[in-house]
Amino acid sequence: LLAPTEMSSPSLKTGAYILIGVGALTMLMGFLGCLGAVNEIRCLLGLYFTCLMIILLAQIAAALVIYFQKETLKVELSGIVVDLIEHYDPSDEDKRNLQDAWDYVQTQIACCGWTGAKEWENNEILRNKSNSEYPCSCSNRSKDLMEGRGFCNLENPLNGTATYADWPVHEQGCMDGVEEWLKDNLGIILGVCTGVAVIELLGMILSISLCKNIHSEDYTKVPKS
Repeated sequence: LLAPTEMSSPSLKTGAYILIGVGALTMLMGFLGCLGAVNEIRCLLGLYFTCLMIILLAQIAAALVIYFQKETLKVELSGIVVDLIEHYDPSDEDKRNLQDAWDYVQTQIACCGWTGAKEWENNEILRNKSNSEYPCSCSNRSKDLMEGRGFCNLENPLNGTATYADWPVHEQGCMDGVEEWLKDNLGIILGVCTGVAVIELLGMILSISLCKNIHSEDYTKVPKS
């Protein structure tokens, strides 16, 4: 079995922690914003504004890190995927979720391996079976995709050792497939990110406006001497 650290990436772990922190801060922010607006509490509205600003800045920082560290992330992710492929075992329930996720990627993007199907030749199970089987999620045949996971048998196995060239699988690696998917959906991704940023800016503007209104009302209620 692999140690947990072998399936981890410092950059990916950092990104996960940032997302968890942003999620927790968003929940707290929503509660404080509602409480401050209903009870007209200036300090809570100010805290709501501060939380929104921190989240917006964190999102911008995360986008910059991804953009400038994309090559490092690609290398780290490549190491994780290659290691996963080499030790892929459908009977291993401890890694079932991770393996199912990779099967889903290969099926949906119609790809095989990280850079190509050849990486699957290094899988321990397939190597012991002389590559007479291949990953079902890589297959370009619909009947294999019905299985969705695990390994499928070659219909006409060779007497000797087969290679990935004998498998009925997709030729494209998932790295190229993911990059192509991102390029095709870049407009949607940017649109969603822009929409979220606009909503956060509107929330900041509204919180400031409410604070000013509360301050004005408090000022008018002060008795003149």
